[in-house]
Amino acid sequence: MTELPGALIAGRYRLIAEIGRGGCGVVWRAHDERLRRDVAAKEPLPPVRADPARLAERRRRTLREARSAARVAHPAAITVYDVAEHDGRPWLIMELINGRALSSLVKRDGPLPPHRAARIGLQILGALQAAHAAGILHRDVKPANVLIGTLGGRDRAVLTDFGIAARADEPVPAGSVPVLGAPSYTAPERARGEPAVPASDLWSLGATLFYAVEGHRPYPAAGAGAARHAVLTCEPPYPVHAGPLAPVITGLMRRDAADRLTAAQTAALLHQAIAPARHARRPGPARAGRGAPAHTGRQALAKAAALIAGRSDAGREHPRAASGPVPRQALQPPARRRRRTDGTT
Repeated sequence: MTELPGALIAGRYRLIAEIGRGGCGVVWRAHDERLRRDVAAKEPLPPVRADPARLAERRRRTLREARSAARVAHPAAITVYDVAEHDGRPWLIMELINGRALSSLVKRDGPLPPHRAARIGLQILGALQAAHAAGILHRDVKPANVLIGTLGGRDRAVLTDFGIAARADEPVPAGSVPVLGAPSYTAPERARGEPAVPASDLWSLGATLFYAVEGHRPYPAAGAGAARHAVLTCEPPYPVHAGPLAPVITGLMRRDAADRLTAAQTAALLHQAIAPARHARRPGPARAGRGAPAHTGRQALAKAAALIAGRSDAGREHPRAASGPVPRQALQPPARRRRRTDGTT
């Protein structure tokens, strides 16, 4: 049974209202009576079968989430303030983000413009880079785990829920069952039961950006099993509304982890996707008799060609992309029939 509004947790945190609920916990808006500030308090829910082994596992997961998040120092990663013991259960006390999950935002307002999604993606990419540098793999990047608040009149994106995060160097016990996140946002190698790698988080970021601009999951299959089967056997659909963000999404969602964009290449392409919106707000001098040319999605795709031509060796970041052929499917929308100059089609 969960607590009720008004309850005092660990003699310090007063519960105000429930603001979110998942399979493993309830998130409350709470007030820290000692520091006199509002916080987010995550209450761990007991497992359905509350035997001692399951309760111990739920406790370990809560502590793992706290320790994983605490190792990641980045403005776009949720900040953990405390782990408070209350009635024998550990509560996570975290930074309170006044906003909505990306999943809720898209459901309410519809798909995001590519340049806005690119800004959000750039922030979450930074959080993942900080996590990977600290030896942490998130393993559950998805729209529901990206909170969108505001800072200085702009979107502030924050990556939350490190509940199934793992140390990159953590050994996997023989015969253990892999812990998977949301099926439609789980990279193919993880769906096959292989260990997660940094490129797995980047694949999930690509799937999250797909959702942001298209308004639906890349693999909208009915049921977890069907979604995992689609991830393993089907090529990801082309993001038809992504515009200049398309090279990022298609480059991150390549099925082979070694073929995906690196984090550095992704950052460069996200900046390219943001650039058209900047130019549209601040146009240059107009030509005589004509307005200043605007950057289009197709022009941005052409500029991105050199950036995504290079690939990493065994997941190693390169300071710049190596020269080589550009994957046609990563740069171009589906082929269209063009009208010939002689009037035939």
